[in-house]
Amino acid sequence: MIVCKSPSELARMRAANGLVANVLAELQGIVGPGVTTRDLDVLAEARVRSAGAVPAFKGYQGYPATLCTSVNDAVVHGIPSDAPLKDGDIVSIDLGVVLDGYYGDSAVTVGVGSISGRASTLLRVTSEALARSIACARIGGRVSDLGHAVQQHVEASGFSVVREFVGHGIGTSLHEEPQIPNYGEPGHGPRLRAGMVLAIEPMVNMGQAAVRVLDDGWTAVTQDGSLSAHFEHTIAVMADGPVVLSRPNERYGRDAVRSGVTARSGAEGQGAQ
Repeated sequence: MIVCKSPSELARMRAANGLVANVLAELQGIVGPGVTTRDLDVLAEARVRSAGAVPAFKGYQGYPATLCTSVNDAVVHGIPSDAPLKDGDIVSIDLGVVLDGYYGDSAVTVGVGSISGRASTLLRVTSEALARSIACARIGGRVSDLGHAVQQHVEASGFSVVREFVGHGIGTSLHEEPQIPNYGEPGHGPRLRAGMVLAIEPMVNMGQAAVRVLDDGWTAVTQDGSLSAHFEHTIAVMADGPVVLSRPNERYGRDAVRSGVTARSGAEGQGAQ
């Protein structure tokens, strides 16, 4: 069942997602050669808890960390480690939180130091694919329109779309209906309605689409060893168009809930980070 959120629920989701966005922005600022993904994880957990929230991923089906940090050929669900990041790496940073019973979820892939032109193009195309998908999240459309927009842009750019993992609805649970594949023909699946909140997250490989999961039971990597990028926003379908909830916000966490932040506040349109 797809649950459409009320204005008060959307305000709480804006607060949770604003917190995620602020923490991700801080983490992006410290990524560099020599930094470890465990460093990022420790800082993220401290920031989340100090805002009155709890990490959404830590303990979820046994996952051991606050962040998913996926480096180079890791697609998603990489576990933070003590291995230093190196110049030329790319790293996906995925963060989820629970604040006052509502979930926030967003991800961004960033370069470490100086990255190759091809890697930079991969990041740009994946981010653009997310923006194009968000632009399709309008009342009366279909869920498959979102994935079709991703696939069209990614494949036209010479990259491939991961098919094993999908976006999802989100609210009082981390994963709600509907599932949102990043591929497919338009005009299929549930109709989009006002108040639907969706976590849209294209995962794009430089090489072939196939992935495999490592022995840790979590980290998904490209089968051919090619680089992979992952961007995610949580958005609300509204009467006047899609609203990105996972934007940085000057007030976040419980302060944002108390100040009555609405789903519209801080939304600059449909673009991706």
